[in-house]
Amino acid sequence: QVQLVESGGGLVQPGGSLRLSCVASDSILGLNAMGWSRQAPGKERELVARISSGGSTNYADSVKGRFTISRDNAKNTVYLQMNSLKPEDPAVYYCNAGGVLDRAYRMYAEVWGQGTLVTVSS
Repeated sequence: QVQLVESGGGLVQPGGSLRLSCVASDSILGLNAMGWSRQAPGKERELVARISSGGSTNYADSVKGRFTISRDNAKNTVYLQMNSLKPEDPAVYYCNAGGVLDRAYRMYAEVWGQGTLVTVSS
């Protein structure tokens, strides 16, 4: 079983901060790029941040300067630090991994987590 598990979502006030975590299951031997996407009601899913196996990062313009993605390759874990949260940020945030290799040496193009809800409210 290959699986990503997100955590860290919740309710935060505007201007507040949250840190999301995504942990890959033990069945995953390795992976390449990891990222965070989000989907709000009535809107399409959008890529928020992405990080390569070498640490190169990309951010959506809407979160640039506020969000920071990082990873720990030894633990197959990716983080999303969200600061200065705005009313436009509430959504279900999904962790994604590309180039996933399991312990049976089967390759998966993409693996998605089930999402964690982020709510911004006063």
